[in-house]
Amino acid sequence: QVQLVESGGGLVQPGGSLRLSCTSSGNIYRISTMAWYRQGTGEQRELVAEIRDDGSARYADSVKGRFTISRDNAKNMVDLQMNSLKPEDTDVYFCTQRMETTLWAPFSDYWGQGTQVTVSS
Repeated sequence: QVQLVESGGGLVQPGGSLRLSCTSSGNIYRISTMAWYRQGTGEQRELVAEIRDDGSARYADSVKGRFTISRDNAKNMVDLQMNSLKPEDTDVYFCTQRMETTLWAPFSDYWGQGTQVTVSS
């Protein structure tokens, strides 16, 4: 069984910063891509940023230059540093990690429960 736990969400003023963290635990053999998505009420979940196991990253155009994704493979952790936050960044943010649970299992995507980020004055 695999569990992803997110932390770091909250309320921040426009122009402020937040750092989200996500750690996985359980029966994990190997993790490849880690990513953050966000979803507003009644909207589709959209990719914010992803980082591959080689360290390469890509970002949604709306967050380039403001958000930075990083990973710590030893801790099964992926972080999202969010700077210069805007009201339109308000959403529920979800962490996902693509992993194999055993040597023979295919890669599957596992998701956290989501953490609310609210940008408002």
